[in-house]
Amino acid sequence: MKNSRIRYRICAMALCGTLSWGGAMETWAAYGMAKGPGAHLQDYIVTIEAGSHPVYTSIDSEDTLKQASEGDVYEVLSDQGDGWVEVQVGESTGYILTEEDGVIVKELKEEDADRLSMEAQQQADLSETRRQELVNYALQFVGGRYRAGGNDPHTGADCSGFSSYVLLHGAGVSIARSSGAQAQQGVDVSADQMRPGDLIFYGNGSRINHVAMYIGNGQVVHASTERTGIKTSPWNYRTPARIKNVLGD
Repeated sequence: MKNSRIRYRICAMALCGTLSWGGAMETWAAYGMAKGPGAHLQDYIVTIEAGSHPVYTSIDSEDTLKQASEGDVYEVLSDQGDGWVEVQVGESTGYILTEEDGVIVKELKEEDADRLSMEAQQQADLSETRRQELVNYALQFVGGRYRAGGNDPHTGADCSGFSSYVLLHGAGVSIARSSGAQAQQGVDVSADQMRPGDLIFYGNGSRINHVAMYIGNGQVVHASTERTGIKTSPWNYRTPARIKNVLGD
């Protein structure tokens, strides 16, 4: 599916400040880009000039961070080969195929750097606001009933019913119903990277059996047990198995 798009297009290019990925090696060399897959690239950006293009979580996955659209600009981090580059997407990294029509790689100029810095700050502010609003939405249900198989914290929910309901109604994000399936979605983050709104999964051996939402200050909110209901707890009250960003920022 995705691999069918990995084809180099042999094309002529002029040294006019833009690159069409997959061109002549002398052009790559002229831009300091003949280092091969995995090489760190500085002072280059990807701009989306037309269409909508997926930004993937990895080259080998169909999971996407977002759809890049016309006007979007991303800092290039490294060349991954076969037309793929690693790009900065907010606080995450993603992968985009530069061979697609409307995807352009070019040198980073001062005005581009200023724009990227401003857009990154705006995006960070929006992300922080969105995440705090999600946390506030989730916290209104503290004290509510735990109900096995329940999907609505107004009437009772289990752990994954709570997380799926809150994300859908508090952030417009649809995720799977079971904790095990939810743990396969989104992007893995480390404990020092997690932010309010991320999901923390707990397990017994290799099996995921509980999910909670991080709310900041070392705390999570979750539908805990029938005895305790929906409550807050320290994020590491059990040993976390995985931490996921499912919000796509």
